[in-house]
Amino acid sequence: MYSITETVNFHNFTLYNNLILVCSSIRCYSPNKERYQNNAIIFHLSHSLSAQILLFFPFAFSALCCDPAPGITKDFAPSISVWLADSLPNRVLSAKAAQLSDAAFSLTRDAVVYDPAYFTIPYPNGDVPEGKGVCTDVIIRTYRKLGIDLQKAVHEDMQQHFGLYPKKWGLKKTDTNIDHRRVPNLMTFFSRKGTVKSITKKGDDYVPGDIVAWRLEGGLTHIGVVVNQKSKDRNRYLVVHNIGNGQELSDCLFSYTVIGHYFY
Repeated sequence: MYSITETVNFHNFTLYNNLILVCSSIRCYSPNKERYQNNAIIFHLSHSLSAQILLFFPFAFSALCCDPAPGITKDFAPSISVWLADSLPNRVLSAKAAQLSDAAFSLTRDAVVYDPAYFTIPYPNGDVPEGKGVCTDVIIRTYRKLGIDLQKAVHEDMQQHFGLYPKKWGLKKTDTNIDHRRVPNLMTFFSRKGTVKSITKKGDDYVPGDIVAWRLEGGLTHIGVVVNQKSKDRNRYLVVHNIGNGQELSDCLFSYTVIGHYFY
């Protein structure tokens, strides 16, 4: 799979001081219609140029960006679209941010029923039954795809610094079955071990790979992962979360009150 980190060398490409990237999204499909690649190259036209020049670049770059995945031949039909992306932030994702985004997005393909029940699970690398989960399980499963076990990480930090974690549940000791599955605990962990980022109302401040926590009506908390998919108005990235409808992709970044913003 290619990721945004493998095409960033085009982001600041300039021709004759006129052409700086606007946008070409190249989606490649195998003969059985399964999508295995979705790359984006950004263009911007600062002065009037021939439309033929703009339309030439997507086809020229398609040979570079649409190499088949292992086991798939080049017998595919690329679908190419071009649009002005003036609202896109001029940022480059780190490799880890791109991996987190891809991992979270892949979870939306799994059929999961929202189930807030307490489960006894193995330790380490324990998970609730397949097909079940809540919002925190989206975070846990995302990081697990990168080989990071939040169950173990949170448990070990809580053991050493139990007094720094919330006492909302009347616990007097750690519980490897549930500690990492509680939003306030994850917020504390990410604050201690990750990067705390600014809480703003600007969509560009929330980038793929970021973790966002919210307060819902009634004081409930919620959490999700920002991924590399844009809202229809292209003013913010979408979020993978589970608020009751399973692991889904939503335009909900500012639908609730943001109370935490992290990268880990």
